[in-house]
Amino acid sequence: MRKCQSCGAPANVTLTTVIGGQKQTAHFCQQCSEKKQLIKHQELNLSVILQTMIGQHVGASTDELARLTCPSCGIKYMEFKAEGRLGCPRDYKVFQKPLEALLHRIHRATRHVGKIPPHASRNASVQAELMELRQKLREAIDIEAYEEAARLRDLIRQKETSG
Repeated sequence: MRKCQSCGAPANVTLTTVIGGQKQTAHFCQQCSEKKQLIKHQELNLSVILQTMIGQHVGASTDELARLTCPSCGIKYMEFKAEGRLGCPRDYKVFQKPLEALLHRIHRATRHVGKIPPHASRNASVQAELMELRQKLREAIDIEAYEEAARLRDLIRQKETSG
Protein backbone atom coordinates (compact mmCIF):
# COMPACT_ATOMS: atom_id res chain seq x y z
CA MET A 1 0.00 0.00 0.00
CA ARG A 2 1.30 3.44 -0.95
CA LYS A 3 1.68 6.19 1.65
CA CYS A 4 0.79 9.88 1.35
CA GLN A 5 3.81 12.08 0.56
CA SER A 6 2.52 14.76 2.91
CA CYS A 7 1.38 12.95 6.05
CA GLY A 8 2.27 9.25 5.67
CA ALA A 9 -1.34 8.00 5.79
CA PRO A 10 -2.50 5.41 3.23
CA ALA A 11 -2.68 7.11 -0.19
CA ASN A 12 -5.72 6.80 -2.45
CA VAL A 13 -4.88 9.59 -4.94
CA THR A 14 -2.03 9.13 -7.39
CA LEU A 15 -0.80 12.02 -9.52
CA THR A 16 1.48 11.08 -12.42
CA THR A 17 3.26 13.63 -14.60
CA VAL A 18 5.78 13.38 -17.41
CA ILE A 19 8.34 16.17 -17.43
CA GLY A 20 11.14 16.16 -19.95
CA GLY A 21 10.44 12.51 -20.78
CA GLN A 22 10.71 11.50 -17.11
CA LYS A 23 7.68 9.96 -15.43
CA GLN A 24 7.10 11.25 -11.89
CA THR A 25 4.44 9.97 -9.51
CA ALA A 26 3.07 11.59 -6.36
CA HIS A 27 0.76 9.89 -3.87
CA PHE A 28 -1.67 11.62 -1.50
CA CYS A 29 -4.36 10.62 0.96
CA GLN A 30 -7.90 11.97 0.54
CA GLN A 31 -7.44 14.69 3.18
CA CYS A 32 -4.11 15.97 1.81
CA SER A 33 -5.38 15.94 -1.78
CA GLU A 34 -8.36 18.04 -0.64
CA LYS A 35 -6.06 20.40 1.32
CA LYS A 36 -3.92 20.83 -1.80
CA GLN A 37 -7.18 21.22 -3.72
CA LEU A 38 -6.18 18.43 -6.11
CA ILE A 39 -9.67 17.06 -5.54
CA LYS A 40 -12.62 19.36 -4.99
CA HIS A 41 -15.86 17.64 -3.93
CA GLN A 42 -14.78 14.36 -5.56
CA GLU A 43 -13.88 16.11 -8.85
CA LEU A 44 -10.37 16.66 -10.16
CA ASN A 45 -9.27 20.31 -10.09
CA LEU A 46 -6.91 20.34 -13.09
CA SER A 47 -5.68 23.93 -12.79
CA VAL A 48 -4.59 23.42 -9.16
CA ILE A 49 -2.94 20.10 -10.04
CA LEU A 50 -0.94 21.82 -12.79
CA GLN A 51 -0.01 24.70 -10.50
CA THR A 52 1.15 22.30 -7.78
CA MET A 53 3.21 20.15 -10.11
CA ILE A 54 4.78 23.09 -11.95
CA GLY A 55 5.62 24.71 -8.61
CA GLN A 56 7.33 21.54 -7.38
CA HIS A 57 9.47 21.05 -10.46
CA VAL A 58 10.37 24.53 -11.61
CA GLY A 59 11.12 26.39 -8.41
CA ALA A 60 10.02 28.94 -5.86
CA SER A 61 9.51 31.81 -8.32
CA THR A 62 7.13 29.75 -10.42
CA ASP A 63 5.37 28.56 -7.27
CA GLU A 64 4.92 32.24 -6.38
CA LEU A 65 3.48 32.90 -9.85
CA ALA A 66 1.13 29.95 -9.41
CA ARG A 67 -0.39 31.70 -6.40
CA LEU A 68 -0.69 35.10 -8.14
CA THR A 69 -4.40 35.90 -8.57
CA CYS A 70 -6.25 38.97 -9.85
CA PRO A 71 -8.49 40.39 -7.11
CA SER A 72 -10.99 41.71 -9.70
CA CYS A 73 -11.72 38.73 -11.94
CA GLY A 74 -10.11 35.91 -9.93
CA ILE A 75 -7.99 34.55 -12.78
CA LYS A 76 -4.72 32.99 -11.70
CA TYR A 77 -1.49 33.57 -13.56
CA MET A 78 -1.17 29.87 -14.37
CA GLU A 79 -4.69 29.90 -15.87
CA PHE A 80 -3.58 32.77 -18.11
CA LYS A 81 -0.48 30.78 -19.09
CA ALA A 82 -2.63 27.74 -19.92
CA GLU A 83 -5.37 29.60 -21.83
CA GLY A 84 -3.39 32.51 -23.27
CA ARG A 85 -6.04 35.07 -22.30
CA LEU A 86 -6.30 37.53 -19.46
CA GLY A 87 -9.56 37.95 -17.57
CA CYS A 88 -9.82 41.75 -17.16
CA PRO A 89 -7.86 44.98 -17.76
CA ARG A 90 -6.54 44.95 -14.18
CA ASP A 91 -4.62 41.71 -14.95
CA TYR A 92 -2.03 43.75 -16.87
CA LYS A 93 -1.11 45.51 -13.63
CA VAL A 94 -1.42 42.46 -11.36
CA PHE A 95 0.68 40.26 -13.68
CA GLN A 96 2.94 43.10 -14.88
CA LYS A 97 6.29 41.61 -13.86
CA PRO A 98 5.76 38.11 -15.31
CA LEU A 99 4.06 39.56 -18.41
CA GLU A 100 7.05 41.80 -19.10
CA ALA A 101 9.38 38.81 -18.81
CA LEU A 102 7.13 36.78 -21.11
CA LEU A 103 6.93 39.58 -23.71
CA HIS A 104 10.67 40.10 -23.59
CA ARG A 105 11.25 36.38 -24.13
CA ILE A 106 8.82 36.25 -27.07
CA HIS A 107 9.52 39.59 -28.79
CA ARG A 108 12.96 40.52 -27.36
CA ALA A 109 11.37 43.78 -26.18
CA THR A 110 8.55 44.98 -23.95
CA ARG A 111 7.42 47.83 -26.17
CA HIS A 112 5.82 47.40 -29.60
CA VAL A 113 7.42 49.66 -32.18
CA GLY A 114 5.75 48.29 -35.29
CA LYS A 115 7.14 48.05 -38.76
CA ILE A 116 8.16 50.92 -41.02
CA PRO A 117 7.76 50.46 -44.78
CA PRO A 118 11.08 50.80 -46.64
CA HIS A 119 10.02 53.97 -48.52
CA ALA A 120 8.78 55.62 -45.31
CA SER A 121 12.21 55.70 -43.67
CA ARG A 122 13.46 58.05 -46.40
CA ASN A 123 10.58 60.44 -45.75
CA ALA A 124 10.57 60.15 -41.94
CA SER A 125 12.32 63.48 -41.33
CA VAL A 126 10.06 65.26 -43.83
CA GLN A 127 6.96 63.75 -42.23
CA ALA A 128 8.13 64.80 -38.77
CA GLU A 129 8.74 68.35 -40.02
CA LEU A 130 5.29 68.44 -41.64
CA MET A 131 3.65 67.31 -38.41
CA GLU A 132 5.45 70.08 -36.51
CA LEU A 133 4.41 72.68 -39.10
CA ARG A 134 0.76 71.52 -38.93
CA GLN A 135 0.84 71.85 -35.15
CA LYS A 136 2.22 75.38 -35.45
CA LEU A 137 -0.50 76.15 -38.02
CA ARG A 138 -3.21 75.02 -35.59
CA GLU A 139 -1.69 77.15 -32.84
CA ALA A 140 -1.50 80.19 -35.13
CA ILE A 141 -5.18 79.77 -36.06
CA ASP A 142 -6.15 79.37 -32.40
CA ILE A 143 -4.51 82.68 -31.46
CA GLU A 144 -5.88 84.30 -34.65
CA ALA A 145 -2.44 85.02 -36.15
CA TYR A 146 -3.75 84.69 -39.69
CA GLU A 147 -0.69 86.06 -41.50
CA GLU A 148 1.54 83.50 -39.74
CA ALA A 149 -1.07 80.80 -40.45
CA ALA A 150 -1.05 81.67 -44.18
CA ARG A 151 2.76 81.54 -44.26
CA LEU A 152 2.76 78.13 -42.53
CA ARG A 153 0.04 76.85 -44.86
CA ASP A 154 2.09 77.84 -47.92
CA LEU A 155 5.22 76.26 -46.43
CA ILE A 156 3.32 73.01 -45.76
CA ARG A 157 2.00 72.91 -49.34
CA GLN A 158 5.47 73.53 -50.72
CA LYS A 159 6.98 70.69 -48.64
CA GLU A 160 4.13 68.30 -49.55
CA THR A 161 4.57 68.86 -53.30
CA SER A 162 8.38 68.69 -53.25
CA GLY A 163 8.52 65.55 -51.03
